[in-house]
Amino acid sequence: MLGYVGTFTCRLDMPWVTNLKEKRALVRPVVERLKARFPVSVARLDGLDSHDWEIIGAVTVSNDAQWVEETLRRVAEFVVSNGEYRVSDESFEVWPLGDGGRDDEDEDA
Repeated sequence: MLGYVGTFTCRLDMPWVTNLKEKRALVRPVVERLKARFPVSVARLDGLDSHDWEIIGAVTVSNDAQWVEETLRRVAEFVVSNGEYRVSDESFEVWPLGDGGRDDEDEDA
């Protein structure tokens, strides 16, 4: 096992927001702070053209699955506590990476 890839996605609801500029002013600072504070890549994934919701995602990679999970849990806690929105859905996934490019034929040799 080479390592682990972890993803976190969440839906941010802002039903009181009336335009995209206002929504962007709420979401962008949190995305930028996540990038600065945690060893993750962050992206705005869906709802970019909707004024009242958005889905953001974060991803990280490590050789330690527990570290990946803990990092993404801290990211989730940060998102919940640092914005003027409601987090209505969260998803965490951690996948093992391959075996360094070895294919099945190498195992038979």
